[in-house]
Amino acid sequence: MPLEYSGTIREHLACRNSCAMFDVSHLGTVRLTESDAAHRVHTTLTNNLHKIEPGRAQYTHLLNTTGGVLDDIIVWWHHDGTIDVMPNASNTASVRDALGGEDITRDRAVIAVQGPEAKHISSMVCPDFGEVGRFRVADLNWNGIPCTVAGTGYTGEPGIEISIPIDAAPSLWNALADKGATPAGLGARDTLRLEAGLPLHGHELGPDITPLQAGLSWVVAFDTEFVGKEALVAERETGVSRQLVGISTEGRRPPRADSRVISGGTDVGVVTSGNFSPVLQHGIAMAFVSPMLGIGDSVNIDIRGTEVPGTITSMPFV
Repeated sequence: MPLEYSGTIREHLACRNSCAMFDVSHLGTVRLTESDAAHRVHTTLTNNLHKIEPGRAQYTHLLNTTGGVLDDIIVWWHHDGTIDVMPNASNTASVRDALGGEDITRDRAVIAVQGPEAKHISSMVCPDFGEVGRFRVADLNWNGIPCTVAGTGYTGEPGIEISIPIDAAPSLWNALADKGATPAGLGARDTLRLEAGLPLHGHELGPDITPLQAGLSWVVAFDTEFVGKEALVAERETGVSRQLVGISTEGRRPPRADSRVISGGTDVGVVTSGNFSPVLQHGIAMAFVSPMLGIGDSVNIDIRGTEVPGTITSMPFV
């Protein structure tokens, strides 16, 4: 996926106001077909797979023994019992090591169609595409080509993600473009997920960051067994040492990752992701800060030696 096709802001606003599409084939797919696939997922990953059923998708985490997030994952559970585990690309091997299964990443492409008009535009390409609901999974055919469609995404907008054999992907991409989907690149993908307050592995999540610190306790089913549970139980009892928050800054100057967060002249945290918000027209950031701070508190962010005023804000920003 390129950084941009026609400009990051144009692509960002197309997704917020109409429809954009992203080639997210760099994401991994580990396919589990064995009879015990659901049991392995349920007893390895943090969320409770039994909250859903075949034909649904679920967000979940793979942890290390200290409770850090090795990867954040979307699970697609097919009606026939097959489970596609969708990790971040660089973590595909470690997810396969933990769960088994077959790495089919190179056999398929994934196109994310996102935005308020995503369902309408995708249904003009294939009527069944528009019928797939949020966090639903369907095995469909497009022009006789089998594909899997899930009501998932990473923009904060409604939409779908389509997994299709790699040879057929260019034709589907062109068909979506012909119906009005705007091609969008990595730049817009990042600003969109930031406005939506969605974490990025390597920034808001990582091997030394727990789901509780990242404000994602809802992903953790403490009534089940999973790798890293003991560490999270202990952290829940003692309280987190840092918390992930949103910060809105004054002016157009974008905060950047690793910038210091300052309160009362003292460093109280560090920015994990930051940028200019095309919708809000000012800077926004996510940061790990002291748990003593709360919504509405004033802070400064050190942007290349200049302290820019900001306010801790609830997320999503948009």
